[in-house]
Amino acid sequence: MGLAVNQTSALAREVEVGAYLPPVESLPGFVQFKASGRDTPALRAGNVQPYEFILPSTWKQQRIANILSGNYCQPKCAEPWVEVKFEDDKEGSLQVVAAPMVRLTNKPNARIDEIGSPEKLIAALGPFVTGNSYDPDEVIETSVKDRDGEKFYCYTLETPYAKTGAHNLAAATSKGNVVLLFVVSASESQWSKSESVLRTILDSFKA
Repeated sequence: MGLAVNQTSALAREVEVGAYLPPVESLPGFVQFKASGRDTPALRAGNVQPYEFILPSTWKQQRIANILSGNYCQPKCAEPWVEVKFEDDKEGSLQVVAAPMVRLTNKPNARIDEIGSPEKLIAALGPFVTGNSYDPDEVIETSVKDRDGEKFYCYTLETPYAKTGAHNLAAATSKGNVVLLFVVSASESQWSKSESVLRTILDSFKA
């Protein structure tokens, strides 16, 4: 697999992920990211279970500010935090956001459909998709998908005022005591060139 992410944390933010993540044999140009305890404070604390996704080999990992990473509050964070973030100037960006289950429901270890409808969930977590405000009119498509026995709420948003970009794709599932929100974002120019790539990234997310 090459060098571990934790051993090259500084380097990983300067080089393309294809230099240290394993290739996806069935999809040339893509690599596999599998999060483990060495990657984020929440994973090390056991507050989040491992997740995985694929992304183009040309993308780079981004530094996450300590206040956003949840590093200061594990394992009892009350607010959502950013797990990991990757981006490419030409294609877009992605991030994994973890939201404490207690923020959304009183039922521990609840399935995503036990928390509520797709509309209820995106209303609660929408600002973490856009980076600022959430308008339900910006959601243009909602679906429910099953992946390896896990249920995911999936969304397509057109968000002209979002910090993350004019176009956002999101997938959410519950795992343990958190809801994992996977967000893929793009500007207008990035979206016009890379929509199919971004949808491939979104569809690969597993937890």
